[in-house]
Amino acid sequence: MENILLVIHLLIAIALVAVVLMQRSEGGALGIGGGGGGGSGGPGMFSARGAANALTRTTAILAAAFMSTSLALAIVAGGERESDSIFDSEAPPAAEEPAPPSDEPTVPLSQ
Repeated sequence: MENILLVIHLLIAIALVAVVLMQRSEGGALGIGGGGGGGSGGPGMFSARGAANALTRTTAILAAAFMSTSLALAIVAGGERESDSIFDSEAPPAAEEPAPPSDEPTVPLSQ
């Protein structure tokens, strides 16, 4: 299930990038892109305005699908994980107390 969602997510991401790159630039403060006006006339589907509206609508649909698959992947990935909380585990056994120090050195001294 996760692999199928991942492949769909990847295809949507590629399509989203392609649709965004196909859109015409709106121009900007630097005077880049857009501009010029023009178009082939009439308010038909394949006029400049109709194509822009179709690309905008397609971008919105692909963005919604991308968000949906992202959430689905997060849910699927999170559902397989076990919750390991330090509060759910048993306390570790107490360590043994060290033996009292003896008077004899543990390292042999030079003779």
